[in-house]
Amino acid sequence: MGVLVASLAWAVFVAVAVGDPAPSPLPPLLSEVLTCQPDPPSASLAISLDGLGLFWFDFPGSRWNSGIPSLPPWPRELETPQEILPEFQLCQEILGILSRQLRGRLPEARGIPMLSVFPALPPVAGEPNSLLCLVENIFPPSLDIGWSSAGTGDIPGDIPGEIPGDIPGDVPGVSGVNPGVNSRVNPGIFGVNPGVTPGDIPGVTTGPFIPGTDLGFSRLARAPLLPRPGEVLACVVTEHGGNGSVVEYWVAPDTSLDEQLGMALAGAALALGLVLALLGLGLALLAPRSRPGPGIIPTWA
Repeated sequence: MGVLVASLAWAVFVAVAVGDPAPSPLPPLLSEVLTCQPDPPSASLAISLDGLGLFWFDFPGSRWNSGIPSLPPWPRELETPQEILPEFQLCQEILGILSRQLRGRLPEARGIPMLSVFPALPPVAGEPNSLLCLVENIFPPSLDIGWSSAGTGDIPGDIPGEIPGDIPGDVPGVSGVNPGVNSRVNPGIFGVNPGVTPGDIPGVTTGPFIPGTDLGFSRLARAPLLPRPGEVLACVVTEHGGNGSVVEYWVAPDTSLDEQLGMALAGAALALGLVLALLGLGLALLAPRSRPGPGIIPTWA
């Protein structure tokens, strides 16, 4: 028995040793995912390439929309609304059967949304811009994204002596889901923090749910932005049927300080260059000069 085990171990070792040390990258994944669920939206259909949304179907409008403006429109003769409707009905029937058979037997899978808030362009005070909120690790694909403006100054809910942005009532062990002190999962945040109310910024747009390569979904929201130094904006994500919200804050930087710092560094570099040039010139003038030796007159025999 020991010989067999040793032989198997040697065989595995040899197989691993002669294997390719650098596995080839995975090929691009083009996926089309149709979902149906009891929570809104009841149906979604999207085509993605490695998590990048290419096209998605608008069920209320019965039309295909492009996820990238540079893409050509969806061909009308390809996967028409009349063809999608039977697939959606079949999805609902399967959902009803599985719900009746598995309710109370299998736990419901849920993902904790991961938020990233960033400007579309480098922010400049007074110039129009857009603030993006990318929500990842969504499952099931059912949540709302809201925007809030907390004005300028500190993030609402701060307590002296604590980490900026902390709000009483945070769920222990959940605040670190998204690295950064301005991100948290907060049950009942709208009661705890009256300065943050979802949806008080006009002109926001929210994209569809895009399937990813890990069976999760992502969603992108965009809000118009006119940066003011110190302005605090919040992206608030609320799941349907959940008892909490995920919030990510973004603080507009003071770009004037960057300009002043750049000018100061340029001036310091120029002054340092002049000092080094003068120092080099002084050393050249003070250096001892060698005197020429007596001349040698050649003689010929």
